[in-house]
Amino acid sequence: MSTENNKNLLENSIKILTDLIAFKTISGEDNNSLINYCDEVLKKNGASSFKIFDSEKKRVNLFATIKAKNQNGKKPIILSGHTDVVPVSKGWSTDPFKATIKNNKLYGRGSCDMKGFIACALAYAPIFSKSNLDRDINFSFTFDEETACIGAPLLIKELKKRGFNKGICIVGEPTNMKIIDAHKGAYEYTTYFEGLAGHSSQPHKGVSAVEYAARYVSKLIELRNELKKRVPKNSIFSPPYSTLSIGGIFGGIAHNVIADKCHVKWETRPVVKDDAIFLNAELDEFVNNKLLPEMKKIFPNSSIKKEIIGEIIGFDRDLKSEACEFVSSITGDNSREVVSFGTEAGLFQEIGISTAVCGPGSIEQAHKIDEFIELSEISKCLKFLEGVKEKSIN
Repeated sequence: MSTENNKNLLENSIKILTDLIAFKTISGEDNNSLINYCDEVLKKNGASSFKIFDSEKKRVNLFATIKAKNQNGKKPIILSGHTDVVPVSKGWSTDPFKATIKNNKLYGRGSCDMKGFIACALAYAPIFSKSNLDRDINFSFTFDEETACIGAPLLIKELKKRGFNKGICIVGEPTNMKIIDAHKGAYEYTTYFEGLAGHSSQPHKGVSAVEYAARYVSKLIELRNELKKRVPKNSIFSPPYSTLSIGGIFGGIAHNVIADKCHVKWETRPVVKDDAIFLNAELDEFVNNKLLPEMKKIFPNSSIKKEIIGEIIGFDRDLKSEACEFVSSITGDNSREVVSFGTEAGLFQEIGISTAVCGPGSIEQAHKIDEFIELSEISKCLKFLEGVKEKSIN
């Protein structure tokens, strides 16, 4: 591609990224406007698409396809990104929802995590469309990845229903265009305790939700130590075992009132799925056979309810990963790394789609005040997409 074309492509990517940042797609909020924008860009370039909505039609996933002109058995490519961003804290030196370029860096919420990748994919759509493709190029844009991958499972379910169970998926999370081939799972929960309020001078007549929550937390800490003993051989992660963290305990209204309500926020990051199964089984047994009977003995309407906030499955290393080999063949980088943050990669992998995580920008900038992406990273991503095109034409 000529220098002039490269310049135009970079400018178009910046223009699209500027538009994307202006959509305030904070997790949990409506993302229809952004998805409609992406859908319009792709349809102008000959793509067909379908949408998967949440139950309220408030948030939506998009899956679009630029069909191959000459099918020859090559596996389809999926360019995958999430459209939501984390909330904005005070302290930004620029408007977080207005793209600002300074010193070859583009600032804005979501610039690197991960609207930068989506902008590159959209900017490259016209080139894919005009190319003599011999494999389909797909675009997968989801909602609410930042809140435990709420949107992507709905899309994955639809893909599975349609028999879409092969291909190469590139999840464009910010990795400085390095290949990530594994990460732990991320399971988030909130456990709610309801007991019986009363005067603190007669604790035997009440059921303290706070005290039972404290015993629950104690059990969590005990199980955290058990998880350390279950460390797999040759674990590739740091730390090498499944972790567990208590994010907060909330309950009670006064010193002299028995608390009737309390809830605990906690999460686990399993290195293998069996650790999550073990942990939840142990907790359920403790609740059903120990805590709850004691509470109900005093107050029959007592309850303990565990709410699943999100269960992001892990992304497992595949030593013969077709996706990793595909990316390596373009970038020339054969290295593989693991990360501590979660992605949607494991969801695609679970239905048989070979997956790699590789995208522009640095995770060091994600979720921070004055989030930015270096313009050079956008250029690297566009060069990578040029490689995807070259491997997808006759």
